[in-house]
Amino acid sequence: MTMPDPLHDTVALLRRTPVVLDALLRDLPQRWTAANEGADTWNAVDIVGHLIHAERTDWIPRLAMILKFGETQTFDTFDRSGHEHDVAGKSLAELLDTFNRARSDSLNELRALNLGVDDLRRRGRHPAFGAVTIEQLLSTWAVHDLTHLHQVSRLLAHQYRDAVGPWTAYLGVLQCAGHSAPA
Repeated sequence: MTMPDPLHDTVALLRRTPVVLDALLRDLPQRWTAANEGADTWNAVDIVGHLIHAERTDWIPRLAMILKFGETQTFDTFDRSGHEHDVAGKSLAELLDTFNRARSDSLNELRALNLGVDDLRRRGRHPAFGAVTIEQLLSTWAVHDLTHLHQVSRLLAHQYRDAVGPWTAYLGVLQCAGHSAPA
């Protein structure tokens, strides 16, 4: 289903992600932000680092590729663990600030493109999916953010897993385990 103004709606969501993460994570005890969901899952530092990495190497670079080359060049494969070097030795506060700046820069670049409805239908080539549109890329960007906000919510909720006792049965966030691998 296409939204009435997909670009405006997407930007409205994207603009909020750094603020939400900052409100949820800044100044929490390290034991909370270092917790993960088990082997091969991420903690809050990894999630914010991943979002920074995606900001630098995925969304706007792929959009630029579509505008310049259309379907004639395939996007580079996204390195889901590309953030690991960038987060080493950095505090969560530093990463939250970096993400906020990176997202602001990305949204400024997006606005400067002055994309119209016809531009949203332009196609690029994804290495796994083949032809994708700008609208799909931008929508995926927003849902990617929401996926990681959900992941952070699970990480925080799981700190209370034992403390809530029998109420676990009524708390969906504590039941959610089907997609705990990094996205």
